Amino acid sequence: MKVIKIEKSQWPQGLEKLSSALRLIGPVEEKGFHSFQELAKGQTPDLAFQNTLLSPKSLVFPQSEIMLNYSLASDDPERNVMKAAAKDYAPRAVIGMRPCDARALALVKLNFDTDEYKDPYWLNLYNATTFVGLACDIPCSTCFCTTAGCGPYHEEGLDVLLADRGAHYLAKALTDKGVQLLEKAGWHQTADAGAEIGKARQAAEARVTSAIETDALRDADTMALYGADFWDDVAFACINCGTCTFSCPTCWCFDIQDEVYRKKGVRMRNWDSCMFPIFTVHTTGHNPRDTKTQRVRQRFMHKLKYFVDKYDRGIMCVGCGRCVRQCPVNIDIRKVSARMNALASQAACAVQRS
Repeated sequence: MKVIKIEKSQWPQGLEKLSSALRLIGPVEEKGFHSFQELAKGQTPDLAFQNTLLSPKSLVFPQSEIMLNYSLASDDPERNVMKAAAKDYAPRAVIGMRPCDARALALVKLNFDTDEYKDPYWLNLYNATTFVGLACDIPCSTCFCTTAGCGPYHEEGLDVLLADRGAHYLAKALTDKGVQLLEKAGWHQTADAGAEIGKARQAAEARVTSAIETDALRDADTMALYGADFWDDVAFACINCGTCTFSCPTCWCFDIQDEVYRKKGVRMRNWDSCMFPIFTVHTTGHNPRDTKTQRVRQRFMHKLKYFVDKYDRGIMCVGCGRCVRQCPVNIDIRKVSARMNALASQAACAVQRS
């Protein structure tokens, strides 16, 4: 993996070259907040930010997406037409994605790219994108990425990792797509900067002082956690607003519905949330999770236990801290995980004593 040194004076020219071959997307400030938007000609991404309010998952998983268009001919059913909606899968590059958000896409890919089913909408957008990450030297106070299988300089899911070193960037090519992007931009000045990146990574990780406790959850008894007596307490303040799931980079739930006006309509999918009361309503009217406590428990059990059991890997969380910062009633996944972990640890100790 080679490291390229990019002088900031050469940064705009390189982006200009890239824009002739790729659509460029990057963080843009608007009304005090940053979000990922397609960059206009000559516009550079604003990399002076900690993290975006919403994750960039919408770049490969739009909040609302039309799948099919149809028109109805009531007088002649054979003239009814349903066709796939036009899509734009032109090559593009996301500049400045944080490592936690890139790893989140890698986790979400486990759901949309399986042996049994491959979601064409998600995968086509994902495969059309080159991901250029921006290392996080000043993490937010609520970030706990280093204990969630991630970190400020994490490389999973990225094609290039950028590190801001003041007057220049260091760009570490991680994949063939990353190498090709650097070549298209005309950035060729190699640098022997492995030690420099290593020191910067250690310093950034040391600044992450928040943590999540999960060490006992992998081997914990699922039903014991499910039946824990603290779920009513955890759910007490929740207002089922869905802010946690919409801001989370690893939440992937969606609903598919038809919108019809007269003889024309669309079939579309929209983000959904397990926090919403109607999320699990059956066509019979029965709702297996009809209480707030059941819905809150589902969210945390999925993130911290069900996902771990199903995929045999770490938790379904990258420690970005968005849900902590944005929850209007201050429900904190770190505190919930600590209670789950403590229960699991107690159970493990009881088994050892017996």
